[in-house]
Amino acid sequence: MKLVIMLYLKEDDAVVAELLERHGVAVYSRLPLEGHGTGMPGWYGEVAPYSSSMVFTVLDAARAEELLEAVALCTGCRDPSHPIHALQVDVERMADSGSAAQ
Repeated sequence: MKLVIMLYLKEDDAVVAELLERHGVAVYSRLPLEGHGTGMPGWYGEVAPYSSSMVFTVLDAARAEELLEAVALCTGCRDPSHPIHALQVDVERMADSGSAAQ
C-alpha cells in the first residue's frame, strides 16, 4: 500500500478533485493549509502566506503510480509557478480500531 499526499493552492481544488475522480480515488481526506516561503528577488523577508490544501489517500501501488503520473502530466493549475505537488510514501502497516493490525 502507498500513502499519496498532494499539496496545492486552494484555487486548484477543482483540478485536484477531477484528478482524483478520473483515477477512481473515492476515499481521501482534504485539509486546509497555510503555506509559507521566502521572498523572491526584489522582495524582502517572507511573502504573504498561501491559502493551500492537502489531500491524502491510501492506494495500492499501481493506482498510486497512475495518480502520480496524472499529476506530472497535469497542466490545469491556475498558476503554473505553483504546481500540484504529489508525494508517494510506503505504508508498512495499517490498523483499524477494534481489529488486528495488518
